[in-house]
Amino acid sequence: MNSKIKDANADFLFQAILQLESMEECYQFFEDLCTVSEIKALSQRIVVAKMLSDKRVYSDIVAATGASTATISRVNRSLIYGCDAYDMVFSRMKEKNIELPCEDAQ
Repeated sequence: MNSKIKDANADFLFQAILQLESMEECYQFFEDLCTVSEIKALSQRIVVAKMLSDKRVYSDIVAATGASTATISRVNRSLIYGCDAYDMVFSRMKEKNIELPCEDAQ
């Protein structure tokens, strides 16, 4: 676990997120919690991570997501040196047949 982010406030945030029961509740909660730009940045990063884990090349990822190469590199470092949470989530999503909506993942 990353001790850089672990504190009581983060615990409270994650407990709140775990209370969400539907996609609609997620939209409502995150729209209240985050700016549109923050949500777009988070959603872009997870799509970049999925594309990287699927062994897509940077140029394809840039074209599909509009992410900068700096963002792609940062996400790639998380995939390589992080806590393996992306892999855990993608594995669970695969079990539930949840895939990227399309090749043009923007």
